[in-house]
Amino acid sequence: MLDIKFIRENEDTVRHAITVKRINLDLDRLLACADVRTELIQKGDALRAEKNKNTEAIQKASGDEREKIITRGKEIKEELHALEQEQNTIEKEYADLMLLVPNIPSHDTPIGSDASGNTEVVRWGTPPAFSFPIKDHVELGENLDLIDLDAGVKTSGFRGYYLKNEAALLHMALQWHALNKVVAKGFTPFVPPTLVKEFALTGSGHFPGFRNEIYQIANPGKLASGEDTEDAMYLVGTSEPSLLAYQSDNTFEEKDLPIKMCGFSQCYRSEVGSYGKDTKGLFRLHEFVKVEQVIICKNDTVVSNQHLEEMRGIVEELLQELNLAYRVIQICTGDMGAGKHKMYDIETWMPSRNDYCETHSDSNLTDWQARRLNIKYKTADGRKEYVHMLNNTVIASPRILIALLECYQQEDGSVVVPEVLRPYLGMKNVIRKKPSIC
Repeated sequence: MLDIKFIRENEDTVRHAITVKRINLDLDRLLACADVRTELIQKGDALRAEKNKNTEAIQKASGDEREKIITRGKEIKEELHALEQEQNTIEKEYADLMLLVPNIPSHDTPIGSDASGNTEVVRWGTPPAFSFPIKDHVELGENLDLIDLDAGVKTSGFRGYYLKNEAALLHMALQWHALNKVVAKGFTPFVPPTLVKEFALTGSGHFPGFRNEIYQIANPGKLASGEDTEDAMYLVGTSEPSLLAYQSDNTFEEKDLPIKMCGFSQCYRSEVGSYGKDTKGLFRLHEFVKVEQVIICKNDTVVSNQHLEEMRGIVEELLQELNLAYRVIQICTGDMGAGKHKMYDIETWMPSRNDYCETHSDSNLTDWQARRLNIKYKTADGRKEYVHMLNNTVIASPRILIALLECYQQEDGSVVVPEVLRPYLGMKNVIRKKPSIC
């Protein structure tokens, strides 16, 4: 969300952002609503002031004059009622339109309409070369008794899966290793709620734009009194909304910034926008696990972009420890989402796809989320400013297991365990086929 004063004073800049981010927003209608809203507020204030004077005048008046004042009081009440109904209608439209206003992209963000406009900025490592026909992660997983997709679909439906044996241990080892790493770098660990109210998803910017990717709970539960709750409840697709909502309505002291948090959580996505894509395997799932970073810092783009690079560096360090080849992509305007100011995707090499594929995402949203969640800080000179907010995927599994299993496969069908993860698997070096059970 942007400030309406900023929108008015930078109309051309906002129009450009709407265009290059491909946002479906009628800015003229928003500005017209803002004008009507201001006019109605002023009329309401004037009527309430007149109402107060009228009430005082009744006590002093008598006879015909008192009757006239009483009559006018009734008229004011009716006018206020009609005005408030009109104002409620315009306030809702205004609020809905304001939620669609995109953040202004950074000056170095590539202009593009879709992923084809993204720009590669870093490449590390060399994709493995194999002297034998490779297997994909599904075949490896089935042969080594690591993955059961058939049972997953039977139990959970489309995109369901089971991780077994060493795959389950690798899945948890990656999360634990990533969590230890970010905690050592000063991030406070959280296990946040994955079931949240609507304000958390509106505050993070997932609503209204990505509503169709979020699962809503059909039976949200009961209050302590036994009554059904009136609040809709949703399953998060990342711990970011929960971590941000934890700080909603807070005002920090500048000296206490930055605030660094990391969340470990189960995540859920309906993936309705990707119907027909990646239907086999572990690439696109309804349910997965992530370690997510969030940074809250002062309202300074230079400072927040430094934090963006800091979080990107943590991901690169992690992938280098795993010795997985990757590249960093700077996301263009048409592919970055409404709230992003600057964004990177980190893509890891996946042999069966013969390509680098997204495994991490690193974003600076400046004060766009903070305005929605009312998160501020008091500057050294006593002013109140909205904070800047950033988020980053440290690790998401099981998608990263695709790269790990495929890149570390051997000719005999076994898979080498990356050295950095061996302590989590009892120092096991290689995952081999299990003996047949007669």
